Formats: sequence, structure tokens, C-alpha cells
Amino acid sequence: MHHRPDPLTFAALTIAVVSISSSAPMIAYAAAPALALAVWRNLLAAGVLAPVAVVRRGPELRALVRGDRRREGGYSLLAGAALAVHFGAWMPSAKLTSVATATALVCTQPVWQGLIATRQGKRLPRTTWVGIGMAVAGAALATGADIAVSGKAILGDLLALVGAVAAAVYTALGERARTGLSTTTYTLVCYTMCAVGLLAVCLIGQVRLVGFDSATWLVVLGLVIGPQLLGHSMLNYALHRISATTVSILVLLEVPGSALIAWAWLDQIPPLPSLPGLSLLVAGVAVVVLGGARTRALPPPQ
Repeated sequence: MHHRPDPLTFAALTIAVVSISSSAPMIAYAAAPALALAVWRNLLAAGVLAPVAVVRRGPELRALVRGDRRREGGYSLLAGAALAVHFGAWMPSAKLTSVATATALVCTQPVWQGLIATRQGKRLPRTTWVGIGMAVAGAALATGADIAVSGKAILGDLLALVGAVAAAVYTALGERARTGLSTTTYTLVCYTMCAVGLLAVCLIGQVRLVGFDSATWLVVLGLVIGPQLLGHSMLNYALHRISATTVSILVLLEVPGSALIAWAWLDQIPPLPSLPGLSLLVAGVAVVVLGGARTRALPPPQ
């Protein structure tokens, strides 16, 4: 049973929405490869969590290797790999297409989560299918509008969708891992696995990881403190006081929030032809969430 929302909960939600909304604009601004940003934000976040996990969850961490939590540990590693695909696809998309479009398309995760649920034998309510249809139509309209912009924008749209699918897989795997693991342990394993996977890709692809200017390193720090740690911590705090469905709907405020930050900071305005599609997409995702297809797990940090 959830408590009546209080001023602290509203403050936490406000901080959360602003934090996650700042992710795509910061990525677009940074003078560094998107994959390098993805490596550093996960590596530094894991570095922050590691001491806490070792002190508070030492026995649980050991059980992942030599105890009765190896199954959950395996799911956590697979979830971390899916998270690496999510970041590896979505973060470059924020540099290739508009911030608003990249954010809206990656927010289709609940749609893909619903489709994964059908593969698991679950029946979706009719309302959910209506929402999926709206979201797909909106995504098609928004992507179609980008055809007139550039091939680079289309690639960005496709990468954002790949990021959304990977986020849904991450959530599905995380649901299994979390049956026997604490949030701290699970998150540490995921972030570490994600960072290692992305680092390997960067080394193989010879992606530059150092030598950036101070402004870019400040962006990296902002990504770690804001979307990666603070944003989703505040959402988890709010989950103890309001329903998961309400939090999921509020997360969709990231789409207009990112667009406003990109407009004020980067002077970036989404193409007008894409706005009807983006609006329909967000409305469709909201219908999917309200239809009950969404799991209680939150989306990965963005």
C-alpha cells in the first residue's frame, strides 16, 4: 500500500525527471565519442557503488561466485550485457538525430516489454494492444519525418529503437536476477559488466577514451551523478510512496524535458513534421503503461 504523496516525494520526482531529462542533451553536447561517454559513466558509477557493496553486501557478492546465488549472478551478467547494448545504441543516437526524437524512441521500452511478455505466454489486455499500435504508428511518423532531414538522422532513429529493445531485455533479465539479489549487488554487477563490454568494443574499434577537454569531463561527471545515480535513486525512493504505474507515466516527462533542455542549452528544435508522430508515440506508451504491460522494474538509466 502506497502512502499519500508528500512534499519530499514531489521533490524527489522533480529531481528525478530533471536528472534523466538532462542525459540526452549532455550526450549531444559533449565533445567525445558517445561510446566513450557510455564507458566512463558506467565505469565511474560502478566505482562509486563498489565500496558500498563490499562493505554492506560482501557475503552476497561471494555467493554470486561460490554460493547459492550463481544463477542470479548469471542473469545479472546477461542483464549487464543487454545494458551495454542499450547504452551502445542509444547514446550514439542522441548525437545522430534530434534529442527529442532519440529520447522519445528509447522511451518505447514498455512497448517492447509488453511484446516480450507475450512471448512468455502472458496475455495482454486490449488497451495495451491499442497503446502498442499508437506507439508504433507514432514511431513510424517520427522516423518518416526524419527521412527529409538526413540519412544520419534515420540511423539515429534506428539506434534509439535498438536501445529501447535492449532496455526491455535488460528489464526482463533483471526481474529474474532480482528475485534473490539486493539492488546494490545487482546494480554493481550490471554496471561493471556493461562497462567491461563497452570498453572491449571501444578498444577493438579504437575509440578514443581520453584526452578530452574539461567541459567534456564535467559532462561525464554530470552523467554519473545525474541520470546514472541520482535520477533513478530518486525514482526508487518515490516507488515506496506512489504506484509504479504513476512513476512510469511520470518518467515519460523525460521526452518534453529533454527537448526543452536541448532547446534552451543547445538551441536544438526538433523538426516540426516529427512533432505529431512524437506526440502519438508518447501517448501510446502511456496507454501501454496504464494497460498493465509494464513490469514494476524501472527503465535503465539514460
